[in-house]
Amino acid sequence: MNIVEEINRLKKEKKAIILVHNYQRPEIQDIADFLGDSLGLAKQAAKTRAKVIVFCGVRFMAETAKILSPKKTVIIPRKDAGCPMADMITAEDLRRLKKNYPDAKVVSYVNTNADVKAESDICCTSANAVKVVKNISAKRIIFTPDKNLAAYCQRFVDKEIIPWNGYCYVHEKIREEEVCLAKEKCPDALLLVHPECNPAVIDLADEVLSTSGMLNFAKKSDKKKFLIGTEEGLIYRLKKENPGKEFYTAGTAKMCRNMKLTTLNDVCFSLKEECYAIELPEGIIKSAQKALMEMLKYV
Repeated sequence: MNIVEEINRLKKEKKAIILVHNYQRPEIQDIADFLGDSLGLAKQAAKTRAKVIVFCGVRFMAETAKILSPKKTVIIPRKDAGCPMADMITAEDLRRLKKNYPDAKVVSYVNTNADVKAESDICCTSANAVKVVKNISAKRIIFTPDKNLAAYCQRFVDKEIIPWNGYCYVHEKIREEEVCLAKEKCPDALLLVHPECNPAVIDLADEVLSTSGMLNFAKKSDKKKFLIGTEEGLIYRLKKENPGKEFYTAGTAKMCRNMKLTTLNDVCFSLKEECYAIELPEGIIKSAQKALMEMLKYV
């Protein structure tokens, strides 16, 4: 029995489901029961009937699944798979900021740790951030932790957005200069970029989209060539689902080291032993759940 067969056997035995983010290794994407972006995975976690959720992503994603399914066992195959951006803000940081702006509502990107979500009025993803900011009943909004996503939202609203100074180190490495060079080399390609990119890169884009947004757009588009401005893991799925089209990174490939930690051996071991289960205090779960359920209204 090979390792994939063993994973499938254990999955049936444990009544488990495997959720996988679009940035994971190709072989991890291939074993997914559900493959998607943060919003899609959050929705799947909320509605699954499986007893065990194996979350192949980073810790805040597994925490989100636990918050939405508190009675289920949620496993992260690599306990060291964190998110540097999520770690750029703490609950204490946010509490201090709320004191400085008592009239503001807090919108926290889903890329935050559970205790920060618990201090927030509503969460958002890159797919629905603009919709959330437009619809929240406040003229002043604290937006955590991603300054670039906050700046992108600011383009669409006549509200004051107070951004936390966080960022995704992967998208921050996508620089204007190399994107311009990529466009020169492939002038007939459409440039799709993620809203976590810095404003100068956003300005160059033909479309600004979440990873699922990129997948949907590429599938429907009549264009045959695309430059992709996000973590390189998405290109595997884009090529797999669109065999007649060409996809290139917008400059040198950018990799998230945390997203690439999980291996088939990790998935197999964590399923077998049911180890690295996410545990969160009940109070954090209840408060964070409110913010996440508010987010799921805007899909």
